[in-house]
Amino acid sequence: MVSDIAPPSGRLSGAALRDAKRALRERIVAWRDAQDANERDVASQAIAQRILAVRSFASSRCVLMTLPFRSEWNTRPLVDAALARNAIVALPRVDTSTRMLELHRVTDLARDVAPGYRGIVEPLESLPRIAIADVDWVLVPGVAFDEHGRRLGYGGGYYDRLLVSLPPHVPKIAGAFDGQIVETIPHAPHDLAVDAIATPTRLIEAA
Repeated sequence: MVSDIAPPSGRLSGAALRDAKRALRERIVAWRDAQDANERDVASQAIAQRILAVRSFASSRCVLMTLPFRSEWNTRPLVDAALARNAIVALPRVDTSTRMLELHRVTDLARDVAPGYRGIVEPLESLPRIAIADVDWVLVPGVAFDEHGRRLGYGGGYYDRLLVSLPPHVPKIAGAFDGQIVETIPHAPHDLAVDAIATPTRLIEAA
């Protein structure tokens, strides 16, 4: 487990909260970037297999997924598995004018995606839109998580604004390397949590 830098409660505000989040984000990303590529691949496969075994994923009809960026775990096998069972797969696309995520349906990863916002692989803008109300399962990305399901993102707030629009019953599941699980995520009262985090070694159900 990676050591956290926040106080035991993790609850901060204002500049102190921003600084704590930034410091933890930089530390975890540096750790993730330094991992051996082969070990990362093996760990990614284990995360994907653990999520494939989650009952809510297997029964979902419209899933919101993400694709890996830089040293993130490889989510593509999970996307392929959803497509193989004919689930509707939505991927997010950043709308910089509204600072929101648009959801587009993909059916072929070789054809339907390309580098977009800040080099992140996104669905093509021409693809059909998916309404957030139609999504019944979400794979939530993040830099770090704690065992309460609290999440540290990349600081843009895009997923925070998206997740608040989801009905409460929609499962929100994250994947992460074991080193991305920390004791406490610096957080504010309004920050949203995920329901579970799959790592290569365990499934953490948020307490």
